[in-house]
Amino acid sequence: MKKILYIIAAASLALGVNACKQNSAELLLHPSDYVSTLVGTQSDYSISTGNLYPATTMPWGMNCWTPMTSKLGDGWTYRYDAHLITGFKQTHQPSPWINDYAYYSVMPLRDVANAPEENRGSWFSHKSETAKPYYYQVYLADHDVNAEMTASERGAVLRFTFPDSRTSGVVIDAADPNAVLTILDSKTIVGYTTNNHGGVTPEFKNYFVLVFDKPFADASVQGDEAVVSFDTVRGEQVCVRTASSFISQEQAMVNLREVAAGFDSVCEAAKARWDDVLGRIEVRGGSVEQMKTFYSCLYRSSIFPRKLYEIAEDGSELHYSPYNGQICKGKMYGDVGFWDVFRAQMPLINFLHPSIAAEVQEAMANIACENAFLPEWCSPGHRGCMVGNNSASVVADVYLKGIATDGIEDIYRALVYGTENVHPEVSSSGRLGHEYYNTLGYIPYNVGINENVARTLEYAYNDWCIALLAERMGRPSEEVEKFKARSENWRNVFDHETKLMRGKNLDGTFQSPFSPYKWGDAFTEGNAWHYTWSVFHNVEGLAEEMGGADAMHQMLDSVFVVPPIYDDSYYGFRIHEITEMQVAAMGNYAHGNQPIQHMIYLYNYIGDQQSCRKHVLDVMNRMYSC
Repeated sequence: MKKILYIIAAASLALGVNACKQNSAELLLHPSDYVSTLVGTQSDYSISTGNLYPATTMPWGMNCWTPMTSKLGDGWTYRYDAHLITGFKQTHQPSPWINDYAYYSVMPLRDVANAPEENRGSWFSHKSETAKPYYYQVYLADHDVNAEMTASERGAVLRFTFPDSRTSGVVIDAADPNAVLTILDSKTIVGYTTNNHGGVTPEFKNYFVLVFDKPFADASVQGDEAVVSFDTVRGEQVCVRTASSFISQEQAMVNLREVAAGFDSVCEAAKARWDDVLGRIEVRGGSVEQMKTFYSCLYRSSIFPRKLYEIAEDGSELHYSPYNGQICKGKMYGDVGFWDVFRAQMPLINFLHPSIAAEVQEAMANIACENAFLPEWCSPGHRGCMVGNNSASVVADVYLKGIATDGIEDIYRALVYGTENVHPEVSSSGRLGHEYYNTLGYIPYNVGINENVARTLEYAYNDWCIALLAERMGRPSEEVEKFKARSENWRNVFDHETKLMRGKNLDGTFQSPFSPYKWGDAFTEGNAWHYTWSVFHNVEGLAEEMGGADAMHQMLDSVFVVPPIYDDSYYGFRIHEITEMQVAAMGNYAHGNQPIQHMIYLYNYIGDQQSCRKHVLDVMNRMYSC
């Protein structure tokens, strides 16, 4: 369903349009016109405004393309406050903390003598930069080159407008000592890279192809870099069509067909696709800046998880499996951490894009057949990051909504297996501490398992999801009741004295001393003020444990009243999430991280819609802007 947005005359004036000169009082815009892919890029290790990069891509596309302001391999690929563009990279990075894999970069040069990485960077300005989901453009001042990018699902087209130079060229950097690059003919370079930061098998390769529309005057390969040159006149455009594959070099050539139509046609198709996806929600009544913020955020929610399957020559769907190293049939998705997205993004996809939700569910069924565990953080396969067993929430929501049912037996088998096992190499998959949780009803504070309260709370919610799934599937009643009973394990770490969640020792006593301001330790990237609200499935029960609705209301208010003090002794330094809480000036409410973001909506559960509305608007205005 595609919607076109109509903005009233007042919004037209805000955009700088003289509405008096329009034949209509309305200005016609597409949803993608509101998006800036630069939103969230003013980040670094110490403080985040999103930790994002300007991704030129298709919704849920296999690859993204982005300008770089860093060296290859740096997780902070693009920083808004940087001065130099160092290349244009195919990326799969879902987070700087996870970093990237299967990347290679392309950089145009006025003089190929500047091909080495330390020389190829160019000054740029945001004044000469355009950043849309389907199109990116920037002027590279030092090379006097205008660079443009657009993308398909598995390919991209780069267009460079060169100056008058007999030494113009392009450098392709595979950023991998094990990479192989080959000059196939006077217009074509092929190769593969194996660069990654985990989550792959030893067989992993990313095969790529680049086809230029101008013959090389010269070309050479040195290690993991290829440099091509040509004689150009001022204003001459050189296009590079490129695509990649995790399956084979031949499949990369098949994927290249996605961009056969050339730059303008690929760009138009990408824009139309983004307008369709973003247009699933029509927004009216806000300011132009609010529209920009909304659609820029909606764009971000439509990139991950990404498609990791490919369409073979015969039309069949294939994927490289990061779980067993084989080329398998069917769909595959990856580059997602369910701890980060089970609360909001995945339910949004289920609501707006059930066809994508069904594909993700098919991928989960394939994963369950390719190894014993469902992923909790995958990029592209199992990664050691975060806690919980929140794949249960993701797959249960899809099934219970009736979006997808095929493969559910395989998914359920893997879910149950994960409640009684932990991955031998990646403790994020399965359940670390399951032996204690399944017998005591909590993971003790003093048995050497960090973040024990966070794990207990999330496992309890995950068990509720499994119970609902089992019930809908018609599983034996004793099986359903087992998980329902475990879903109440959150009560075992609730301290009635402080009315907060608190670590509990093996002997049943609560940890002491106890500070509700201590980050980490028993919790994950948060403290007791944040995690106490992680009873997603039984808010009424939590209110009862606190002493009723009024007591819960007081505790909710207290989060904003207490000062933004903290204890970072568990980490030994102030992590960026702590800084983000401090500078927000909202007490101990830490919207910069996931665990507490749902808390403001809990006012609704105790009948105070006014406070909910107040805090939601406050968060929107403080934390989100374009």
